[in-house]
Amino acid sequence: MSKTLSGKVALVTGGSRGLGAAIAAALADQGADVAISYVASEEKAASVVEGLKAKGVRAVAVQADQGDPAASEPLIRKVVATFGKLDILVNNAAVAWQGKTIDDPEIDNAAMNRQWMINTMGVIANIRAAAKVLPEGGRIISVGSGLGTRVAFPGTTDYAATKAAVIGYSKGAARDLGRRNITVNVVQAGVMDTDMAAGAKNNRMRQRIPS
Repeated sequence: MSKTLSGKVALVTGGSRGLGAAIAAALADQGADVAISYVASEEKAASVVEGLKAKGVRAVAVQADQGDPAASEPLIRKVVATFGKLDILVNNAAVAWQGKTIDDPEIDNAAMNRQWMINTMGVIANIRAAAKVLPEGGRIISVGSGLGTRVAFPGTTDYAATKAAVIGYSKGAARDLGRRNITVNVVQAGVMDTDMAAGAKNNRMRQRIPS
């Protein structure tokens, strides 16, 4: 396999499990040194780091709460202090709290607000912090959702809106950073059989995943 990312440093938020761990592994396979962030899964994060190092790259796990925008600057500084630079930011960390419509009297507004902080404000803070240190030709990729452009069923209003907001912010960031040849993209992911989707067994979209 060609090591097209040799010499590059990547940060994957929420990289201790699921899609984030898979992204981190794919970047390492291409030769990149990889930092992952995690909130509470220290053992899982350590296991991922060992797997990355086994691929012959440098790797580190950094505890950082995506739901606290103030954590973004220290996270980016830690990555740069460890590896000397940052070339690629992958905003993967997210939550999906769905199921209740916005007029349901039992909707958990605190949880919905927390979802906004993790899925949107945390991503924005990461992009702002990374933009200060990314070199010419840097890359910013955020994991979006098909629900960010098409809400296929009720009970997903806040989640869909958090992902739609990331799309809009990324378009603006791409304009701002284009002069430095830094690209900003959103990957519109579909439903995947990951830990985050484990509680959505009755979700109509998830039922379409081939077993």
